[in-house]
Amino acid sequence: MDPEVHLPSVPLRQRTQTTEEFNRIPTHVFPAHSVRDEDGAVSIEGVKLTDVAERFGTPAFVLNEVDFRGRCRRLAQAFGGGERVHYASKAFISKTACRWVAEEGLSLDVASEGELRVALAADFPTERITVHGNNKSRAFLTLAVQSGVELIVIDSLQEIAELSQVATELGREQDVLVRVTPGVHVDTHEFIATSHEDQKFGFSLASGAARLAALACVGATGLVFRGLHCHVGSQVFDAAGFVLAAERLLTMWAGLLQELPSEDGKRLNILDLGGGYGIAYMPDQQALDVEHVAANLLEKVAEAAYKVGVPRPIVNVEPGRAIAGPSMVTIYRVGTVKDVETSDRTVRRYISVDGGMSDNIRPALYQAEYDVRIANRELKGELVPSRIVGSHCESGDILINDAPVPDDVRSGDLLVIAATGAYCYSMSSRYNMMMRPPVVTLNEGEAQVMIRRETIDDVLALEA
Repeated sequence: MDPEVHLPSVPLRQRTQTTEEFNRIPTHVFPAHSVRDEDGAVSIEGVKLTDVAERFGTPAFVLNEVDFRGRCRRLAQAFGGGERVHYASKAFISKTACRWVAEEGLSLDVASEGELRVALAADFPTERITVHGNNKSRAFLTLAVQSGVELIVIDSLQEIAELSQVATELGREQDVLVRVTPGVHVDTHEFIATSHEDQKFGFSLASGAARLAALACVGATGLVFRGLHCHVGSQVFDAAGFVLAAERLLTMWAGLLQELPSEDGKRLNILDLGGGYGIAYMPDQQALDVEHVAANLLEKVAEAAYKVGVPRPIVNVEPGRAIAGPSMVTIYRVGTVKDVETSDRTVRRYISVDGGMSDNIRPALYQAEYDVRIANRELKGELVPSRIVGSHCESGDILINDAPVPDDVRSGDLLVIAATGAYCYSMSSRYNMMMRPPVVTLNEGEAQVMIRRETIDDVLALEA
């Protein structure tokens, strides 16, 4: 336990100001078809969260299949075809989720051998899989090439040599992209900004390393250089960063065409602009307008290609959070409720729940903010400054740092946190031997388990 945790002194965003507002469900933050019923309980897709808690226990992730699939279709339509939209499986992956993505016609990104094996277990079409990673093992590269994945994104000179040897030994030709850091700085958290120069991913555009990597791929046996990749960051709301990155990569592209043999130049036709589309975590946020961004991005890419004199490329994108994030909520059972006098003599209420940083590390890691409601009833009390905390032996085990919550919340209430579909289950742990929650899917008024709750027997079975 670390008693010296200091929370960041940043301005808190505006939250609900009245109890009536607290009871109201912000539908643009929650999954589609989320309502508060006449009896005060919250339902999603016709299923009461109280029934889910009673049947499957808490904490539990609750995923609206209809919402998840709808977001897949919306992105596919916006970008002119699902095969160009690669769902970033690191946000949330399971065999069932892979099947949904495949059935909606999207492609898939994987960033580890484990994610690739889940996709293969789900019989995902390998010709629609792109492989990422800054430290791919030989076993991972071999499995990828053997499986017939569409693209492998090159992240180092060492990887070029390794992958060339693997492809040659297997008698295959593997299509590759080169990951470029274009030096585009976006307004997001330091740990999820990925296109600045001083970080672990890709090759620097400014230094010329990206150009040299591209030429090395062209000269490597068994590799087919198909294009360039970049990722400007995560939880990005301004489309300008994507456009600027595209313009910089296409300028590099034009230069490469002057150096490449004609046949190699003809194969160069894919521009992957990554993902990072922002979603609404809080009622005062609005998600990035997918249709507007897609139309603007495709138009600007076409203009930039024309300006530098290269053929208009195929544009790939990699949304993960934008699909999985808003489709899921986490439900908890309230335990201890206690008031604590702070250093300025005010009182803060601490509301403890039966999960915490093991099922949502993002608040501790990124100071991420979430919306909270009570799901089993409407509250009537006065709003009081409250902190939602988990059950772990850590001072930093805080799910929501500061929120006004009615003072009649009590032990046994069902608390729901919205927009937890991305990077919560996938980054979950067994800290303090608290087991990973189940993932329960909702569709047509029915609830069923996608991933069962982890048990202590599962853990003990791992011991030799």
